[in-house]
Amino acid sequence: MHNIWTISKREYNLYFSSPVAYVVAFFILLMVGAIFYFFGLVASASQQGPAPGVDIVTYPLATLLVLATPAITTRLLAEERRLGTIELLQTAPVRDWELVVGKWMGGFLMMLTLLAITLIYPIILNMLVKPGIDQGPLVSGYLGLILLCAATVAIGVFISSLFSNQIAAFAVTLGLIIFIWWIMGPVTNAAGSTGTAADVVKYLDYNGHFTNNLVRGIIDLKDVVFYLSVTAVALLFSTVSVEARRWG
Repeated sequence: MHNIWTISKREYNLYFSSPVAYVVAFFILLMVGAIFYFFGLVASASQQGPAPGVDIVTYPLATLLVLATPAITTRLLAEERRLGTIELLQTAPVRDWELVVGKWMGGFLMMLTLLAITLIYPIILNMLVKPGIDQGPLVSGYLGLILLCAATVAIGVFISSLFSNQIAAFAVTLGLIIFIWWIMGPVTNAAGSTGTAADVVKYLDYNGHFTNNLVRGIIDLKDVVFYLSVTAVALLFSTVSVEARRWG
């Protein structure tokens, strides 16, 4: 655990020594703030229609976070390969899986920091809406965002482990995320409604596990297991990729 924590702390601190963290944070907070203003503050002040819920924050925030993931993860292993420092790390008393998990945790902590900052919006909304916002969707929504970040960062780490060029890693990660977030849903819906194969395909709907249940206040074990499984499998593949480069 000491090696993992050391690597993750180093990666986390590196985000704030470059413009990446600040640009990503500014972009996310600006976009969520604009959406919150128009659909939260303005709607609450006009008192027209139903009171806004926390989903006006969590739903767009999920999309913004998955789109920001390539910027967060692209350099984690690709930059180490480009500079040749990954060989130094592999000769140190650090196991390959510790290196991968440490890199992932650094990126995951960065995403958690962004999530913590966005809590200001539900807090403000709770003060404006009487008698307050529904706490169920707030808890399940942010739980879903945490799980979503964990899985998406793990996918980014895996893609980063395959490349030594950050631009290539960024492009492939972004393309894959666009596919699983926007395209996989319609593909799974086209698989049909019955049969074991259709059920398996629908279970792979990356977006659906968040938008169908978690953002609505429903915590279903299958959604939690799905994102945890994606995280574990992506980290396993990342470790295999790093080990293959060591012996390749």
